[in-house]
Parts: sequence; C-alpha cells; structure tokens
Amino acid sequence: MAASTPSKSNSRMAMSEINVTPFVDVMLVLLIIFMVTAPMMQQGLDVNLPKTASTGVSLNEDPFILVVDATGRIKAGDSAIQRDDLRTKIKAIFDTRRSKQIYIQADEKVDYGVVAYVMGEIRQAGITNISLITLPKE
Repeated sequence: MAASTPSKSNSRMAMSEINVTPFVDVMLVLLIIFMVTAPMMQQGLDVNLPKTASTGVSLNEDPFILVVDATGRIKAGDSAIQRDDLRTKIKAIFDTRRSKQIYIQADEKVDYGVVAYVMGEIRQAGITNISLITLPKE
C-alpha cells in the first residue's frame, strides 16, 4: 500500500505547460480580420494637406473639422455644405456647441481665395478661434 501511494500522486500532478496553439490560432484569425476591415474604415475626402514646420496644437474633447477639397467643395462630417449656406450652417452648429473652435482641413491644391472665403464666413458666423490642419515637414 505504501508503494502505490507515490505513483498515485505522480499521476495527479498538474501539468505545468500551457498549450499556446489555440491562442496563436485565434490571434492569426483576428489579425486577418483586422487586415481586411482596416481599409474599409478609411472614409472621407481625398485631401492632400500642406506640409509645414509648425508644431501641433492640443485638441479639445470634440474638435469640429471643416474639410475643403481640391475642387473647393466644403464638407463638415458627412454632409456637404454649399458656399452660400456656410455662414448660417456654422452659426447654427456652434449655437449648441460648448467649444467655439474650428479646424480647417484644406487641400494644398485649393485656391487661397477659397480658404480665405471659408475663414471669412466662419469669422462672420462669430467663430474667432480658427486653426488650419497641416502635416509636419519630413
């Protein structure tokens, strides 16, 4: 009886190695899913931002970005804004917003006059805190 007791305790010892094969399988499946879905999450207008040597600014909790593409189309979020309606729409949007800061993301190929017009309409709507979004120089 005393001889059989040590063999029972050896067979009941916990396995100290962890099988990582299922973990690797799950991680590879997730990697493939993210690689397939990541390009679909890219949305918006194709805008080539100008490159400058300036440093970045700290963003508020909910930045309002106005996009001006190379053809001069103006877009806020997912909705397009006509040039004639820009002032009234900006005024209506910022009546309910706590942050009175606006960021303009203008394509580097858009005419300076279009950007100046957009900035003027924003200022006429009562928003004086305007920033231009650029990319850092390499």
